[in-house]
Amino acid sequence: MSILINKNTRVLVQGITGNVGSFQTGQMIQFGTNIVAGVTPGKGGAVVHGIQVYDSVKEAADETKPDASVIFVPPRFAADAIFEAIDTGIGLVVCITEGVPVHDIMRICAYLDGSSTRLIGPNCPGITSPGESKIGIMPNPIHMKGNIGLVSRSGTLTYEIIALLSKNGLGQSTSIGIGGDPVAGTSFVDILEMFENDPDTDVVVLVGEIGGTAEEDSIGFIKEMTKPVVGYIVGVSAPPGKTMGHAGAIVSTGSGTALDKITAFENAGIVVAKSPEDIVVQVKKII
Repeated sequence: MSILINKNTRVLVQGITGNVGSFQTGQMIQFGTNIVAGVTPGKGGAVVHGIQVYDSVKEAADETKPDASVIFVPPRFAADAIFEAIDTGIGLVVCITEGVPVHDIMRICAYLDGSSTRLIGPNCPGITSPGESKIGIMPNPIHMKGNIGLVSRSGTLTYEIIALLSKNGLGQSTSIGIGGDPVAGTSFVDILEMFENDPDTDVVVLVGEIGGTAEEDSIGFIKEMTKPVVGYIVGVSAPPGKTMGHAGAIVSTGSGTALDKITAFENAGIVVAKSPEDIVVQVKKII
């Protein structure tokens, strides 16, 4: 069973009638996700992939009692969508939307402190637990059930690594993209703690990237873990001061480089893979 979701998790889709929301809802249903409702203001009464659409999260929650929500709404509406989910008491909110203003997420993170909701994202691919459920946009065919936990800041690279693991017979317990923005609802440490306490996870793969200190901030916890962690840091060749791909991947002069992070991990005795293929090699050494 996944650390955050399982086949019984009741999922609400915010923005279900949009092109992305509709398509990804279909993909999640194919994966086996238990989607119970959708929300798009003004579209109440519509049906998408057999799923009833409501005008508000509160209305949908009163009727269908969701455990989790996934958000596919434009950046300018994302904060309101997240606040609405938090106010309704939904326990897990996964925000896929990219480009959410940083000050909006800072307000949301402060608001989360007084709630029982966990936010994954924004700007993330979501969560997948093979054989159980998927919330988000990770491709369906690449996953394989197993005992490796994956947590990543990178989006598309996450898919490549999952596919490589599966191709080499290394199944996953849960794969989580926490998002690459400068401020995220859930940190590496939050997820590492869940994996440490998850009986279905034996090895953890942590995929970091340039910018910020999220990777370094996790080192203290990794050193206390009983389960082995294999790290991989993206962006060794990234030039300082240049934005690489998205808002979180910005190297400041003298900090945040891939080499800084790799050095910090290695100095702490954490195994760091040199490439996605090397992740497979390092994991196989452990198991």
